[in-house]
Amino acid sequence: MDGNFGVLRVATEGALLVVTIDNPPTNLVGGPFIVGLIALLDAMDHNPVVKVVVFRSADPDFFLMHGDVEQLVSAPQRAYEPATAPNVAAATFERLRQNAVVSIGMIDGQARGGGAEFLTALDMRVGSPRTVLGQPEVPMGILPGAGGTSRLPRLLGRSRALDIMLTGRDISADEALAIGWIDRLVPSADIESDTMALARHIARMPAASIAAVKRVVDVSLRHGDLDVALTAETDALGQLMGLATRQVNMRRFLDAGGQTREAELTRNASLIEAMLD
Repeated sequence: MDGNFGVLRVATEGALLVVTIDNPPTNLVGGPFIVGLIALLDAMDHNPVVKVVVFRSADPDFFLMHGDVEQLVSAPQRAYEPATAPNVAAATFERLRQNAVVSIGMIDGQARGGGAEFLTALDMRVGSPRTVLGQPEVPMGILPGAGGTSRLPRLLGRSRALDIMLTGRDISADEALAIGWIDRLVPSADIESDTMALARHIARMPAASIAAVKRVVDVSLRHGDLDVALTAETDALGQLMGLATRQVNMRRFLDAGGQTREAELTRNASLIEAMLD
C-alpha cells in the first residue's frame, strides 16, 4: 500500500501503515483530506494484512488545523432541511473508528476543530508537550460537526465536553492527558520512537483478537444493558476459541514458564513476548 492517497503519504511496514498527512500550507481538514482518507479506507478494506495504522503530520506545527473556514463562510445560506444521515466528514471518521484496524494518532503540534474531531475518532492518541487541542466552532456560530458533539462526551464525559466546546478554549497537553483526550504524553524528541514502538507491539497481536476487542468494546459503549455487552463478549470468545491461534499462542505461554509463580511474578513481559510472532 505504499504511495500517495491524495494528501496522505503511506508507508507500509508489515502489518503496520504509517500515514503522513501532508496538505500544505496549513494542513486543513478539507476536501483533499477527506477524499484521501476515503481512498485509504477503501484500500485498507482490501488489505487483510494491515492491523495498525499510525497517523502523523508533515507539518511541524499542526497535526491538522481545522475545517476550511473560508469555504464555510462563503457557503450560501439555505433553508433548513432535517438531516437524514451524517455528513461526509463525520461518516468517514466513523468508518475509520469502526474499522477492525487499530488507529493511533501521533500529535506533536496543534489540532483544533475538524483536526481534533479526527483525533477523537482514532483508537489511541500519543501527544507531546507541544500538543494543543480545541473545538472553536461555537464562537463561530456553528458546532463541532464532524462528530465532535457525538464522540467527545463519550470520551471525556458530558460536563468536560461541554466545557471544551462552549468555551472554545485551548486544551494543553497536560490537561488533555489528565482528562483522557490523549492517552500518552512523551517528549517531542521521543514521540516518533514511542508511538512506533506501541504500534509495532499491537501489530504483532492476533488480528482476530484485535478486531474482537474493538467490536465488543463498542457494543459495551453503545448499550446501557450490561447483559448485551457480556453476551457479545461471550460470543466473541467462542469464535476465538475455535481458531488455531489460541492453541499455538497458549502453548507458547506455557512453554515459556507461564502459569508458574516465578514467571508470572517477575517475567510477565517476556511471557507476552514469547506468545507473539
